[in-house]
Amino acid sequence: MNKIIFHIDVNNAFLSWSAVYKLQQGEKIDIRTIPSAIGGDEASRRGVILAKSNPAKKFGVVTGESIFTAKKKCPELKLYPSDFSIYRYYSQEVIRIFSEYTHIIEKYSIDESFLDVTNIVGNNPYALAFEIKEKIKKELGFTVNVGISNNKLLAKMASEFEKPDKIHTLFPEEIKQKLWPLPVGELFMVGKKAETRLNNMYIFTIGDLANYDVTLLKQKFKSYGEMIWKYANGMGEAEVNYSEEEAKIISNSVTLPTDVQSKAEANKVLMEIAEKLCRRLRDMNKYCTTVSVHIRTSDFINYSHQKKLKTATNSTKVIYDIVAELFQNKWQYEPIRLLGISLSNLCDEVIEQTSFFHNSNNNIKNQKIDKVMDAIQDKYGKEVINRLSSLNDK
Repeated sequence: MNKIIFHIDVNNAFLSWSAVYKLQQGEKIDIRTIPSAIGGDEASRRGVILAKSNPAKKFGVVTGESIFTAKKKCPELKLYPSDFSIYRYYSQEVIRIFSEYTHIIEKYSIDESFLDVTNIVGNNPYALAFEIKEKIKKELGFTVNVGISNNKLLAKMASEFEKPDKIHTLFPEEIKQKLWPLPVGELFMVGKKAETRLNNMYIFTIGDLANYDVTLLKQKFKSYGEMIWKYANGMGEAEVNYSEEEAKIISNSVTLPTDVQSKAEANKVLMEIAEKLCRRLRDMNKYCTTVSVHIRTSDFINYSHQKKLKTATNSTKVIYDIVAELFQNKWQYEPIRLLGISLSNLCDEVIEQTSFFHNSNNNIKNQKIDKVMDAIQDKYGKEVINRLSSLNDK
C-alpha cells in the first residue's frame, strides 16, 4: 500500500502571523493588504527583509535584501519587527490542529511539516487536505498550502506550486506533466550556483536533469549529482520521522459559529469533543493520564487548565466529568469563541492505584458502556446514540 504524505506550509508565515496577532490586538489594518515587511530597524534602516507582503512584492521588494534597498524600491513600505515568541505560538497551534488528525507529524521547520495520513485518508486525500487547510484558516486566521504525494520530496515540491491557499498533488504518474517542465532551479536542493553549472551542461529543466546520464552527473558533482538526479525522477524518502514523545498527546478543538455564553451550551460542545477523542483513544488501545481544557474568548484571549489523573483512563464519562470540572473552575463567563480538549501522557495499559475509597466496579461499568456505544455507533452510525443526556446532571 502506497503511503499518502502531506506537506503543509504556512503561506508567508512571519508576515501572516504578525498580521493575525496585530488584528487580534485591535489593529484596524491587515498588514498583509498593504506594502509591508518584517525585519530590521526602520529608524536606522539596518537589517534585512525577513518577509514581505504581496503588495510589497509588486514593488520588487525581495526577502533577504537590505531595508535601505527595499525602502528605495518602495518608500511607503511599512516595517514591523520580528517576534519569535508569537511565531512559536502560532507554529504550535498549527501542530495542535495536525494532531487532531494524526500523531505521525514531522516538523520540518517552524512553518512547515510532513504528515503521514495513510491510515486516515480513505479514498480522497484532497478532501482531507481541504478540511485541514480550511480548519487552519478558520481557527487561526492564516492560509497554508498542502502538497500531496507518496513521498516527502514530491509532497514538498507539490506544495511549492501556485500559492497561496492551494492544494496540489504530485504523484509519480504526474511527474512528467507537472514536475519535468519546471526550471531546474526550482528543484529541491538546487541552488543558484548549481543551477548555473547545470545550465552550462545544457540542463535547463527538471526533465533535462531527470533524463541526463547519472554517471556523468556523479563525475561532475560527486554524490550531490546522483542525489539531485534521483530527486528529478521523484525518488525520495517516504518515512515521516516523528517523535514518540510528540505522539503522546491527542487533541481536538471546535471554533464556534456563534459565541457560547452559557455553561449548558459549552458542556454540550465539550461532550462532543470528549466523545471523539475518547473513541480515538480506544481505537488506539491507549489511555491518558492528563486532561486539559482550552478556551479562547471572543476577544481572542487564550487560557487552559489541566489535571493529572491517578489512574489512566480512556472512559468517555470519566474524562468528560474531569473536563466539565476543569471548565467550571477556569471559565470567567466571557463569550467563548473556541473550546478544545487535549489528552496527554498516553500509555498502553492501566495501573490501578487502589485505596479504601476506590471502586473498580465503576471502571468496569464505564468500560462496558463505552464498548456497547462504540459497537452501536459502528453499526448504525454516530448519530444513533449519544451521551448528551448526561449533561442534564451537570
